[in-house]
Amino acid sequence: MDKKILTTCGEVQGFAGSNGIHTFLGIPYGAGTAGNRRFRPPVPPEPWTGVRAATAYGPSCPQGKPNLPRQDPASIRGLDAPVGEDCLVLNVWTPGVNDGGKRPVMVWLHGGGFQVGSGSHPVTDGANLAARGDVVVVSLNHRLGIYGFLYLEDICGPEFAGSGCAGMLDIVMALEWVRDNIAAFGGDPGNVTIFGESGGGRKVSMLMGMPSARGLFRRGIIESGPHPRGIKRDVATRLATRFFKHCGLKVGDMQSLQALSADDLFERFEKFIDRVDDPILLGGQRGRWLLSPVIDGTHIPAHPFSPAAPEGRNVALMIGTNKDEAALHLSYEKGIDAMDEERVIERLKPVLGTRAEAVFAVHKKNRPRETPYGLLSSISSEDRRLLSIETAEAKAKQGGAPVYMYFFIWESNKGLLRSAHTMEIPFVFHNVDATTIVGTKENRYALADIMSDTWIAFARNGDPNHPGLPKWEPYDTVRRATMIFDVPPRVEDDPWREERLAWGDEPAKLPWEGRMFVSSMPGK
Repeated sequence: MDKKILTTCGEVQGFAGSNGIHTFLGIPYGAGTAGNRRFRPPVPPEPWTGVRAATAYGPSCPQGKPNLPRQDPASIRGLDAPVGEDCLVLNVWTPGVNDGGKRPVMVWLHGGGFQVGSGSHPVTDGANLAARGDVVVVSLNHRLGIYGFLYLEDICGPEFAGSGCAGMLDIVMALEWVRDNIAAFGGDPGNVTIFGESGGGRKVSMLMGMPSARGLFRRGIIESGPHPRGIKRDVATRLATRFFKHCGLKVGDMQSLQALSADDLFERFEKFIDRVDDPILLGGQRGRWLLSPVIDGTHIPAHPFSPAAPEGRNVALMIGTNKDEAALHLSYEKGIDAMDEERVIERLKPVLGTRAEAVFAVHKKNRPRETPYGLLSSISSEDRRLLSIETAEAKAKQGGAPVYMYFFIWESNKGLLRSAHTMEIPFVFHNVDATTIVGTKENRYALADIMSDTWIAFARNGDPNHPGLPKWEPYDTVRRATMIFDVPPRVEDDPWREERLAWGDEPAKLPWEGRMFVSSMPGK
């Protein structure tokens, strides 16, 4: 057992690893969210007496089963960690406790859309990152899906204000816990960076527009998860109204909805969204995305990077995507690497329509040695890149703190994954041996050094530059300086410009705004 630390709710005791990093797992930052606490803003946990063992991961929020292999960083809840509505727990990795250290704090927000995931994955174990950078790493769980994003205020009254972003309010409470407690863990509460991939990046996006999060972090990193817009209030109300009717309940009968077991509530919503016949509510995989943060006018007053949301103006941002985001899903389709160009174009038409052939031609011209599968993968990944560019442009126009853009192009030799969605995560955490997706290329360790040091430098100084990188200037809409993560890394101005412009005035869309090439969420 390791040293004891006194938090605002009681003492905790973790354990020391072989690399000298102190680990504390499953610390409650909020009370349980079942029963009459369901759909309401979080409240602090009850204080405890004695010493609480912080040696095992706490519960993950109830959720569906991902449809990706278990080795993929965005695909699992956290191995054998428990599941339950008492899921407001966090984990800390630190080089020193009660030592007066004022280390940068890096708070990881897990992926999985707003539907699945956990802060308990071995690929995001924070020990190696903490040791390499002399930083404090925090990960956390919070409410997901129907438990965290069913908007009820307009049909159930003001006591359910915040229900459409309850999962985000959980994260705000976790950041308040960091502010109040992290000094005892050797961290600096005035130097906090939030970072996340996919759904975690989306959470970073939304936190930058939340007044209650103002001052709780100084920097943000969005990895493959731009989320410049939230769900409209009227659409969210329509969803909740239809769900009550599907359950056979009077609209607004919260007592009955709160009395359902967690499993029953989840299963009822799954059946509802799979069968819903409503042109506004969509249905199926896209419909599930409507359980996302709602622009309720109070907790999230406006879209996070709009002129009406100044909260993130002074927060430095780093944002980027991977070259083959879509390969995480595409690579598991049987025979997909054998398709010809004609089949690729047909596959693109439901999204690009008459523009499919022109976009394909631009990608083929710029990548003359690429296979049809490779072209499908790159084109199907453009929605995230274009949304990231949109977000970076909006951030740059805000003024204030700078924004830095990156593009991850290093390719794994594992199957057809290439530069797939989630591929950068093990490099950021310096955990490339914790997953098979990175393959066996020897230069994976050099890339881990480069990327870990970049994230650490940004967390420490708000500037990602370090001796392992060429000079990296902030992003603007003229030069569009972009760090290309490969071995070696390089900076390019407006990379793949022709491919960006090939979309013309066709806007990149979030999952509920229009049909996407592939699912951008790890299953239900």
